[in-house]
Amino acid sequence: MIGIFDSGIGGLSVFREVYRMLPEESYIYFADSAHCPYGEKSREYVIGRAREITEFLIKEGADIITVACNTATAAAIATLREEYSDPLKHETARRVLEMSGGARDHVKFIGMEPAVKPAAEMTRTGVIGVLATAGTLSGMKYRTSREMFAKGIKVVEHVGSGFVELVEQGITEGKKAEDTVEKSIRPLLDAGADVIVLGCTHYPFLMGTIRKIAGPHVRIIDPAPAVARHLMEVMSGDGLLPKTATDPAGRQDVNGIPDVKLYSSGNPRTLEEAFNKLIRN
Repeated sequence: MIGIFDSGIGGLSVFREVYRMLPEESYIYFADSAHCPYGEKSREYVIGRAREITEFLIKEGADIITVACNTATAAAIATLREEYSDPLKHETARRVLEMSGGARDHVKFIGMEPAVKPAAEMTRTGVIGVLATAGTLSGMKYRTSREMFAKGIKVVEHVGSGFVELVEQGITEGKKAEDTVEKSIRPLLDAGADVIVLGCTHYPFLMGTIRKIAGPHVRIIDPAPAVARHLMEVMSGDGLLPKTATDPAGRQDVNGIPDVKLYSSGNPRTLEEAFNKLIRN
């Protein structure tokens, strides 16, 4: 079973890509909507929430966990890997075996990767824009990626102010969405950015509005497909995939509703409605 969690419903954008590649897998998705957004919360707070959700997912049967949240990845994934991923550590193996009912002695984590490298390779103007939360932009993972892959490239950063709140409310188009998106991406466009990286899993739900304002000559990068591919690679290496999943020729299409359990620390109806809308689309 693949566990996926986010601060809210935004991680469904990652679930969508994973499910496209692995339709025969079972899933458990946790939306921490009662504590959303994570962007301006302290690192310690986010680590605490990530640890609690991780243990819930392990107890529910997750064999691998995708941290489908850029802020949580930046703040907590190193801690999660330290505490739950190394079976050679006696205490780690003992705790995970206990939580999983003896099914596993470790759990690996897949995080969100800042898509600075592909953006730097695509730009023609030499300027790329990054839309993300404050927590992601200040995180070591993002800063390291920017320094490594954006040499000679101007990187313009901006917090997607109000984006998460819009998506959690189900508002992804219309005047309110357009006005909110305009305020955050206009500085990137005015600086000459011809590629914009979406650094939060909520943001792809606003893709239509972002494209409308950015125009046809600006490329928008959603990192979710790359994360889904990396998940498959890690699952294969950890013996968690059947041969049909790793062999495209042998993979079977699955019609109907995905095998997924949905949990939320907030209003479960919000998550269910967002999920149903996503599946219909």
